[in-house]
Amino acid sequence: MTRILIAEDDTELRKLFAHVLTKNGYEVVQVGNGKEALERLEEEYFDLIISDIMMPVTDGYEFVSILREKGNTTPVLMITAKDAFDDMQQGFNIGSDDYMVKPINVNEMVLRVGALLRRAKMINERRLTIGETVMECDTFTVNFKGESLILPQKEFMLLYKMASYTGKIFTRQQLMDEIWGYEAVSDTHTVDVHIGRLRDKFRDSEDFKIITMRGVGYKVVKL
Repeated sequence: MTRILIAEDDTELRKLFAHVLTKNGYEVVQVGNGKEALERLEEEYFDLIISDIMMPVTDGYEFVSILREKGNTTPVLMITAKDAFDDMQQGFNIGSDDYMVKPINVNEMVLRVGALLRRAKMINERRLTIGETVMECDTFTVNFKGESLILPQKEFMLLYKMASYTGKIFTRQQLMDEIWGYEAVSDTHTVDVHIGRLRDKFRDSEDFKIITMRGVGYKVVKL
């Protein structure tokens, strides 16, 4: 299921957004400021972020700036009470992907969320490059050290998912749900087996490495 993180200090508005998005089939996590959002992003994977600008502790501008500095490319829809062009420009300049001004039409918000997710999917599913390594989704091929290696589908999808968000920790259960689906009968040990195979195939990589986060899951880091 597509997961959305909402960072908004207005409790009633945050609950409204969460209610509408949940009704439209999304899994939603709510936090009250940018600091809490960054903490959740260190622990969990999200497909999209909705962030208010005016928040206590860490506001939306600072939150998105830190997010992009960390190399996180998760789409961000910024929400603000300000209608000035300079505020909108600042939001886009720091790395937000879309912008809505309060009062929010929740039906329009759902449409924008869908458009952002489709755009991200189109970009991610075409190809991914890390250093000299190129991953081609259409053929499950990894061009690596001058060779083209065709991976089994699940191995490729597992590697591609983690490599699309370098530095992000994925739990075993998240990877099972994403790659094998919620109805999968296999247990999370299946993820460990596939990770082991990927490590064997790319142990000489100078571009990336798969890191085990003990008791949590895995992440891909750039070298």
